[in-house]
Amino acid sequence: MRKVIQATALTVGLILTQSCQKDTTFVIAEDSIGPLTQSTPVSELETVFANDSIVKESETAKKIEIFEKGGKHLLSLTVNSDSIPTIENVRIMDARYKSEKGISLMSTFKDIEDKYGIKKIVTTLNSIVVFPKGSNLYFTIDKAALPDNLRYSTSTIEAVQVPDSAELKYLMIGWE
Repeated sequence: MRKVIQATALTVGLILTQSCQKDTTFVIAEDSIGPLTQSTPVSELETVFANDSIVKESETAKKIEIFEKGGKHLLSLTVNSDSIPTIENVRIMDARYKSEKGISLMSTFKDIEDKYGIKKIVTTLNSIVVFPKGSNLYFTIDKAALPDNLRYSTSTIEAVQVPDSAELKYLMIGWE
């Protein structure tokens, strides 16, 4: 009887431990995005995303798309040209992915500023790219979200000029 109680207690303990573990399927960390890590070789993507669809133009393609089996676009991956190719850059396509600080495609410029702080803003023709402090993440905001006097300018834009409510167009992470 004592062994039955011990076995039952052990089983209940294991079940509680499993249920308390955090689901990391859609977590963006500095060195991982869900099951994908910075060091994952491209040759292992089929295993890492076994329940999803992987689309490549060819075996040597530099761009790889990851889709859920239902068709929802999850990630766009850019492959580096090392002797053992790994992922260099990831564009997050699904709003369910969130950084460890809670930033997702549904976040605003103010959210980034509050959670990370702003290291640098780079102006491009149609958008601005926001680089936060202490992170490999970077964010693109469409210039249409900016005041009229900044939309058609290529001059440097400061963080104070970006509206708090400016929504993210792209969320990316670079592993170089």
